[in-house]
Amino acid sequence: MMLAQETQKQIGLVAKESGIPIKTIRYYEDLGLLKASGRTEGGFRLFNSSVFARLSFIKRTQSLGLSLLEIKEFLDVHDQGDLPCDHIKVKLNDKIAEIEYQIEQLQVLKLELERLLSDWKPVSEISENTICPIIEPT
Repeated sequence: MMLAQETQKQIGLVAKESGIPIKTIRYYEDLGLLKASGRTEGGFRLFNSSVFARLSFIKRTQSLGLSLLEIKEFLDVHDQGDLPCDHIKVKLNDKIAEIEYQIEQLQVLKLELERLLSDWKPVSEISENTICPIIEPT
């Protein structure tokens, strides 16, 4: 029992070693992404050393544009003893499709901006109800 106690770390130490704020760790726990293994007599959350792998996984998948809800699904699969890789592959493919759509939308916006700039003419008359006639439809 003493050995298991030595591997547990208080939330403050987990935050310091992981570089993730205590508030964020608490939020992840509230969402079910992390589970505290217990509490100290003073009420501080205790975590097993496996919390670092989970925090690293959460940060990495977030950096790939995945949501905390999606990440929770992966961790739930993992916690049931399975590898979530197939689920992750589906989500990454969905993410690529989403990015391709965003790129198309940005290209449309870029063309519109270029058109506005190419038609740019000095404004001579000032209207009370118009802020900038060049970008406002007439």
